[in-house]
Amino acid sequence: MDQDAPPRIGEENFMSLLRVVFAAMRAAPQRLTLAALGVALFGVIAVTAWGQIRLNAWNQPFYDALAQKDLPGALSQLRIYAIIAGGLLILNVSQTWLGQMMKLRLREALTGDLIDRWLAPKRAALLAQSGEIGINPDQRIHADAQHLADVSADLGVGLVQASLLLVSFVGVLWMLSSGVVFDVAGLHVDVPGYMVWCALIYALIGSLASWRVGRPLMALGAERYARESEVRFALVDIGANSESIALMGGEAYEARRLTRTFAELVAILRRLVSATTNLTWVTAGYGWVAIVAPVIVAAPAYFFGQLSFGGLLMAAGAFTQVQQSLRWFVDNAGVIADWRATLLRVAVFRRALLDQADFLARLHEPDAAATHLVRLAGERDSFLLENVVLALPSRQTRLNESRIEIGPAARVHIAGEHGCGKTLLFRALAGLWSAGEGRILAPAETRIAFVPKRAFIPDLSLREILAYPDAPAAYVEADILAALRRFNLDYLAGALDRDASWSRELADPERQALVFARLLLRRPDFIVIDEAIDALSPETKAVARDVFSGELKSSALIYISGPRDPDPLFAQYYHLISAAQVAA
Repeated sequence: MDQDAPPRIGEENFMSLLRVVFAAMRAAPQRLTLAALGVALFGVIAVTAWGQIRLNAWNQPFYDALAQKDLPGALSQLRIYAIIAGGLLILNVSQTWLGQMMKLRLREALTGDLIDRWLAPKRAALLAQSGEIGINPDQRIHADAQHLADVSADLGVGLVQASLLLVSFVGVLWMLSSGVVFDVAGLHVDVPGYMVWCALIYALIGSLASWRVGRPLMALGAERYARESEVRFALVDIGANSESIALMGGEAYEARRLTRTFAELVAILRRLVSATTNLTWVTAGYGWVAIVAPVIVAAPAYFFGQLSFGGLLMAAGAFTQVQQSLRWFVDNAGVIADWRATLLRVAVFRRALLDQADFLARLHEPDAAATHLVRLAGERDSFLLENVVLALPSRQTRLNESRIEIGPAARVHIAGEHGCGKTLLFRALAGLWSAGEGRILAPAETRIAFVPKRAFIPDLSLREILAYPDAPAAYVEADILAALRRFNLDYLAGALDRDASWSRELADPERQALVFARLLLRRPDFIVIDEAIDALSPETKAVARDVFSGELKSSALIYISGPRDPDPLFAQYYHLISAAQVAA
């Protein structure tokens, strides 16, 4: 069940990405808190904008008092400044706290939504089979979601602040521009609000230039995060298999492989450096001109109009506020490109999870078995396999009988040659493989235990491992100790409540024995095993046979493995048969 690869920047509708993320926010338990924080932030920013207008207006009387050497007037204005500045300080601190809380709640909501959808039944395993989108989900759920929350909050607050300051200071700047007449070729030209138009033109030029130069950063940012994820995955994989690599003498090979992966990241980073440098020419140049632009634009009103020196500084301050608001895009061109790249990764990942849910729902449609291998679980007392065909990359395999029913206490062995899809059949019985045809009807999920080839031992206490995924309180101490003792693991009884990395502390035979002790403790109605019995030590294998014949005799056993001689443990035998080769 391959999914399409995630689209690249430019192939994806930006508004559809936003809708995907907004849907996550609307569904989050934190949505009311986020709304309250948003309202509070808007209120604080609005009051701050009003305070900055008051501070800008304070420039005229203060500097006029200085120009007139009016000491009492200057001291009076300093007292007013202390009041305004003190209020703005309180507002700045409040805005910082609200902004940080907004980042925290955004991340909590977004990460929680992704975790819930990723760990919905079957979905994480199915996504891992879906091509590129299923690679390194940890990167998207952890790092990408955090980055998206942080940058979204920063950009949102900045945009609201810039918009309110723009609305607030445009009126001030328009008023200060009045009464200025330009002499052009002997004509007297009055341009109402000329400083406002100058600020608009200046910001428009900078915005267009930064958009044009910074546009490549969007695609490069998405590519950079993908390569970073690959390097991280390679490092984790080597660390997890370091012993096997050392035993095989593969360090040099892994070093070359890791170097190649890192070189791909470095190549993208070089292109990012070049693109960022080009953008800096625009943003830095714009910033340097902005130092003198307000005074140059306000100078005609000072020299030829009615503006005093204090009024000149007031006009320059208002111009600066207006053009800073208008140049918000210029200042944040690189950040916006980074934000869009992260938005793409998170939104496409979330949509892939939603697509998985839609796909699972479509498998319940009446005609689904004609195009997919359908697995439905419900309240029935048996497994029923009808016309099951498994689609492998180059061929198909099927069971030797078109209809197989496996009821309570059955003992079934399904054999297949190497490479014929035994593990895929195991996945299909668990609802984790749908490439093929036919239908599998299964008992309720809670009545079945699936045992893969490789033992899964989470980093929990032994008591929690034995109860997994149930709570430890579901089982009494005596039963837990009896299960350990039955599989010759009673030497672990004293460490039941010790948290440790048991997957590393225990040897392979011990881990496998622990899995079968879990089966004995849980006593499911149906047990489906993928070759795991063959991985047991001879002593533990004998114990397992006794357990299946004794304590678990009422549990149905479906064992999938390679061909073997008839075994008295099993009463029913079936085979996987390779069908005609599928054209490449």
